[in-house]
Amino acid sequence: MRRPVIAVRPEPGLAATLALAREMGVEAHGTPLFEIRPSAWTAPDPATIDALLVGSANAFAHGGAALARFADKPVHAVGEKTAGAARAAGFAVRTIGTKGLQSVLEGIAAPTRLLRIAGAKHVPLDPRPGVEIETVIAYESAAIPMPTCLGERLLGGGLVLLHSGEAARHFAAECERLGLARTDIALAALAPRVAEAAGGGWRAVRVAPEPSDAALLQLVRDMVA
Repeated sequence: MRRPVIAVRPEPGLAATLALAREMGVEAHGTPLFEIRPSAWTAPDPATIDALLVGSANAFAHGGAALARFADKPVHAVGEKTAGAARAAGFAVRTIGTKGLQSVLEGIAAPTRLLRIAGAKHVPLDPRPGVEIETVIAYESAAIPMPTCLGERLLGGGLVLLHSGEAARHFAAECERLGLARTDIALAALAPRVAEAAGGGWRAVRVAPEPSDAALLQLVRDMVA
């Protein structure tokens, strides 16, 4: 019996991942282990901001009414999905990254003042001299216990897609809580830091060549071939 392929990211990203999996001929199932909740945030004076720095489409899905104050600011987006969400919300996109938000930041010329719209848990960034970043927290990712049905499905092993370090740590902790053997479960990680967060002992751990759903699902397709 083929071991199941499971994505555990929150909605609406989960639906997008599963839709792309179908397009690519990957039989995947989804059970979210997180839900995204908006957080109230105070917008700085738009006159003090030159552009937005955004590492997730969740910024536009959950950013709230305060986002409208920055509708005339260009967006530096971590990837295609975030760029698409920005355009759908009426923003112009200046940069689309392929190797993470730090790489995007390194390509932004100084001097500039950026508003980073982030989640409660976000990766630290190291701006170059002359690049100023103000960070606001617009959403949070709340962990959900692994449902019994997913635990039972993974008893015989499986391949799990991990999109963030937070997801990797939570999934590992839930496997421990439910007594699931790491040696039966393979992981496909979006980036090296995600794989590192999962820890060791898994049947296999592979990392996508770039942080995109398409690259991750191609990796999955290779792993199950």
